[in-house]
Amino acid sequence: MAMVEQRVSRRAWPPLLHRVVKAVRARGLFEPGHHLLVAVSGGPDSVALLTLLHRLVPRWRLRLTAVHFNYGLRGRESDGDQAFVMSLCEALQVPLRSVPLDVRTRPQRISLQVQARDVRYRAMAKLAEDVGADRIVVGHTADDQAETIVFRMLRGAGITGLAGMPAQRDGMIIRPLYEVRRREVLEFLGTMGQAYRLDSSNAKPIYARNRIRHQLLPVLNQIVPGAVDALCRLGDLCREDDRYLEDQTIMLCASLVQPDGAEGYSLDRLRLQAQPLALQRRVLREVFRRMHPIRRASSLAAVEAVRRLLSPHRGGATHCIGGVHIRVTENALLMQPAQAVALPQEPKAGLERRSVQIPSVIEWTGTGQRIRVQEGAREAVRQLSASQEWVMIVDADLLSYPLHLRSWRPGDRFAPGGMKGRSKKLQDYFVDLKVPAAQRRRIPILDSPQGIVGVLGFRPDGRFQVSARTRRYLAISLEKVSVTKGAH
Repeated sequence: MAMVEQRVSRRAWPPLLHRVVKAVRARGLFEPGHHLLVAVSGGPDSVALLTLLHRLVPRWRLRLTAVHFNYGLRGRESDGDQAFVMSLCEALQVPLRSVPLDVRTRPQRISLQVQARDVRYRAMAKLAEDVGADRIVVGHTADDQAETIVFRMLRGAGITGLAGMPAQRDGMIIRPLYEVRRREVLEFLGTMGQAYRLDSSNAKPIYARNRIRHQLLPVLNQIVPGAVDALCRLGDLCREDDRYLEDQTIMLCASLVQPDGAEGYSLDRLRLQAQPLALQRRVLREVFRRMHPIRRASSLAAVEAVRRLLSPHRGGATHCIGGVHIRVTENALLMQPAQAVALPQEPKAGLERRSVQIPSVIEWTGTGQRIRVQEGAREAVRQLSASQEWVMIVDADLLSYPLHLRSWRPGDRFAPGGMKGRSKKLQDYFVDLKVPAAQRRRIPILDSPQGIVGVLGFRPDGRFQVSARTRRYLAISLEKVSVTKGAH
């Protein structure tokens, strides 16, 4: 690969570089003399980004450091990407940091893609600090923005989600190609004769984003020419509205939310209840975010479950929602990270409460059962059903988290499948099945912030049953059922 000349007149700049410089100046993304840490995967967007920034080095007195992450998920292809980026940086005389990352082990309910993104951004932040970079530069284009907005729209996102990705985040992460179309990137690379790599996983239809990119967006562009530009404009409009609402939320939190202990918060329950619904949700989401280790926003289901606790007749109750322990008093909601709260000891022997990870195997001492919890595709869970004595299969996307296994409590209700959504006291259900009273507290119950998911060894709650629309299946199986059932 030929070395790029160090002194290039502005007249020799390609048109795309002029556009990027205009966006950088208009949005204040970086300044002359800055040290930029550039993420380079080897794909067309990041290769074009590094090449364009390299052209700016003499005139803007920039200092560049490239970083490449190798997840090792695609074997030789991943190694080939790394070798290509090393060769490119050597030709451009740009220092490179190659960083291996392990994303195979991840928390419950976190997808591989989300885990890779979180680990990558944390690693870039640390590396930027180590090398003294002023900005972290990533290569997202206008097409990436449109795909993000459509993806979030289909998941029912609000204004915050529809704002998409900002051109600048936290004053550190910047996207100079934010207004550039992917076809312009490819045209630039073709004109420059610059090679790049293609990630084979980007063509696999198993990922929703790929289906949006290859199937949905082309149709949208046929129906509405310029759909990508319109979606990006929607993102900009939503971002301005979101910024205003966030400012209002922060001001509201200053008066309604007070620190409670080292990690928790106390919320003025009555004053929060008097706020507009939109601000109630945003305040609760902000509190959830403050308590999350990496400030990730909570799910709408968790926010709504907490918001319902604002109603007048909820005093004295305790709940665990979205990984947060909540105690309701007459005038306040007291919120603490669940791991910081010692669970009270049950007064009677035989009562248990266990956190459920996915996947996991849990020994349930009450009945001597081994409980397996795993997520899988349709065929996998069908095979599991055929091989186990008792299996409960539910729609993973209908659940809210975290999940717990616990014993029966007085007042428990659930809606057994087949009852058309009608709920029933669990005590009455046991009586109908002639389950001995002494054994009822030993039976494992799968619980979520939405209520009982299923009575293991017996029946699931009908709210979470699978259907033709189910995409992800959660299977809970018992190695044996040792509780005596009466005749049905």
